[in-house]
Amino acid sequence: MFFRNYNFLRAVVFAFFSLAYSASAAKPNVLFIAVDDLNNDLGCYGHPLVQSPNIDRLARRGMRFDRAYCQYPVCNPSRASLMTGLYPEQTGVLSNAGDFRRLHPGIITLSQHFMNNGYFAVRVGKIYHYGVPLQIGTDGKDDPSSWNTVANPIGIDRTELESVATLQKGKYGGTLSWRIVESRDEDHTDGKGALKAIRLIEEHHRNKTGKPFFLAMGFFRPHTPYVAPAHYAKLYPLDKIDPVMEKPGDRDDIPSAALADRAHQRELTLSQRREIIQAYYASISLMDASVGKLLDALDRLKLAANTIVVFFSDHGYHLGQHGLWQKSDLFEGSARVPLILSVPGMKNAGRDSESLVELIDLYPTLADLCGLPKPAHLKGQSLVPVMEEPQLKVRQAAFTVSNARGKIPGHKGRKPLGRTIRTNRYRYTEWDDGKYGLELYDYQTDPNEYTNLAKRDSDKKLLKQMQSLMQSTREHTR
Repeated sequence: MFFRNYNFLRAVVFAFFSLAYSASAAKPNVLFIAVDDLNNDLGCYGHPLVQSPNIDRLARRGMRFDRAYCQYPVCNPSRASLMTGLYPEQTGVLSNAGDFRRLHPGIITLSQHFMNNGYFAVRVGKIYHYGVPLQIGTDGKDDPSSWNTVANPIGIDRTELESVATLQKGKYGGTLSWRIVESRDEDHTDGKGALKAIRLIEEHHRNKTGKPFFLAMGFFRPHTPYVAPAHYAKLYPLDKIDPVMEKPGDRDDIPSAALADRAHQRELTLSQRREIIQAYYASISLMDASVGKLLDALDRLKLAANTIVVFFSDHGYHLGQHGLWQKSDLFEGSARVPLILSVPGMKNAGRDSESLVELIDLYPTLADLCGLPKPAHLKGQSLVPVMEEPQLKVRQAAFTVSNARGKIPGHKGRKPLGRTIRTNRYRYTEWDDGKYGLELYDYQTDPNEYTNLAKRDSDKKLLKQMQSLMQSTREHTR
């Protein structure tokens, strides 16, 4: 009954949006802001320290999704999934080395679909995978079919790597690395990217071209190296930063496959943790200021009233939880992402939704909002009904996968694949269908995931329920 009602309302809301946009001859522009390695440490998500006034401003204009999840907590698989509208096991991209065109040479990507429907599609910075920082300034692993034109900004976060502190000499992307430097925003890749995006918006203003634009702005920060101007680091005094420390015994009931440890990261001192987190937060503020420049440009160019703005991160990020840093695992901190959708004239601006949503939902949602047909291959759900009625739910569980990174005693060969589902209350995870471990967490009683319920006799009934839900979820994700 619930989903029947949901589908009815979905049809009604879609008809409303379609009529609204067909009544005015102009389809809306889309500003698609993708951020790299950003967790939910933002002012609009309730963080007490991080200053993100421009993202917060966007949240007041739009809807904030509190339970949004990536489909793979690593850059390439996540981005390939959301841009194709397929789950990672369907794209065939399960690492940063994959290419979705190998398995799906003719698939129509999100921006390609907009191009096919009269939009001018632009990429600035990182939308598909880049090896950061070394590929900054290049096309990275871009998909040329997805764009009419591209721009590849490059700043001091790429050109001055010799001054970057790092846990592994000569490495900057896959390890913790950071630098605070006296500099201007526009000295950095993200600052340069925002200015380039604004110039492209000006050049392709509908008044000049007669066409709407789909502009994808891919910010690199706060991906490592966390290179940021000193004026943003000053917002985060070291004595105000209270790092998460690994709780003794926390890992005793966690399968080894679940622990994506990286070299030297569990050995960090308290002072190192503070310094690293300061740089991460300063990088967020640099990126936030760049978002602000884009929003200001939409206002100045009188485009805000006809431009949909999407803001999201490709996956979450750890800053010490469970002794983990960065990404790649299947805990909440790695799978959960910030997501904001702002539509001109939306009646629920400033509201939040607790609906379980996935990044794969962006493709059908934007198609609906812009009155475009949805390709038959899409696996996600349109969020338009939720934007109209925030209390609606579009799924029972959000789905994420990841290959194990941790050392598994006695295991040889390819690392097993982990799959996890997140419901309103629980998270259930299987590593290689349970051969390398199970996890079950109750966020109502254990928000920090300290107690794995999977082996408790008292929770066998719950475990079976979650296993059944996992199987039904996999029917549309495999």
